[in-house]
Amino acid sequence: MTPAPAGTLGGHTAGQLRRLCAVTGLDPADTGTYEEVLTRVLGTAAERPLDLPPPSRTFLSDDHTPVEFSLSFTAGADPALRVLLEPGCGAGSLDRGGRAGLAVVREMGRRWDFSTERLDALEDLFLPPRPHGPFALWIALELRPGGVPKVKVYLNPAASGPARAAHTVREALNRLGHERAFQALPPADGYPFLALDLGDWEAPRVKVYLKHLDLSAAEAGDLAATAPGPAAAGFADFFHTVVGTTPGGDPRLDRRPGLTCHAFTETDSGRPTGFTLHIPVRDYVRHDGEALGRAVTALTGQGIDPGPLLGALPAVTRRPLRDGVGLIAYLALVHQQGTAPRVTAYVSSEAYAVRPPAGAPLAEPVH
Repeated sequence: MTPAPAGTLGGHTAGQLRRLCAVTGLDPADTGTYEEVLTRVLGTAAERPLDLPPPSRTFLSDDHTPVEFSLSFTAGADPALRVLLEPGCGAGSLDRGGRAGLAVVREMGRRWDFSTERLDALEDLFLPPRPHGPFALWIALELRPGGVPKVKVYLNPAASGPARAAHTVREALNRLGHERAFQALPPADGYPFLALDLGDWEAPRVKVYLKHLDLSAAEAGDLAATAPGPAAAGFADFFHTVVGTTPGGDPRLDRRPGLTCHAFTETDSGRPTGFTLHIPVRDYVRHDGEALGRAVTALTGQGIDPGPLLGALPAVTRRPLRDGVGLIAYLALVHQQGTAPRVTAYVSSEAYAVRPPAGAPLAEPVH
């Protein structure tokens, strides 16, 4: 497949991907494969010039770029590079976009020899004829050596209307064999995503994301429902680090809400085996220089070398970090039973716009 030319959505984001692959140690052959996959997933939108508006007002990023990168860090290991994509971004409607995304996932299944049976079992729930909500289907790829990524699919529980989101999550969990999982979830102010691991995962997960308005540091730790659960204090400390507050107070996420993710891998206990706290750091800093400082503190607090993150940001943008906010969109602390804690930094492409610091005018991106 011919690479998308410079000055297009595909050329811009594939270039970012190529440089991030170099930062994380992927070899040129694998890098070329993953650039081709990114371009193919974007479809006709990959050829769209960047001086035109985004192909859709996607919910995936603040500036409507249908691509987001993330780096997942564990102490003593190389970071894992991931890319989140909206395959139907140029389809013109949620219905057509969802169908386009489903076709892409099935093509991936044929290419990399994995089953889409679990996704197929949920098609009527998440891809109805007249879907609601901000998105239909996203694909996340964890880019591994060897040119075959791990694949995750993100679905919209509000596809049949926000009032039915909880019912949709419960029914999806039931169909996937997790009949007691829904009752193990803590109270929430919304169900923004349900995600499925497809293909070559040691323990494939069903992940339910919950939204929490005005979340506090103490509440963040208490929401962990894993068995055996991680220490609440660790999540409270992470919260304070990312939000920039000190323990002892009662700061709350009163701007963009916090998210938790509850991962289910076994059906016997009905309880999640993984818990993640996602904090939208971009809404609690003045600029990306502050966000990077807090990310470095969070990483070193877990015994993780921040060097790869320091190298990743220049791979995505040439702009000074003080000139915008949102390059680091979220920071997350992940506890999965049987594995070491992870910190994940979500990095925006900013293909179309740079969110300005407080009091500054909207900035154009630096390609």
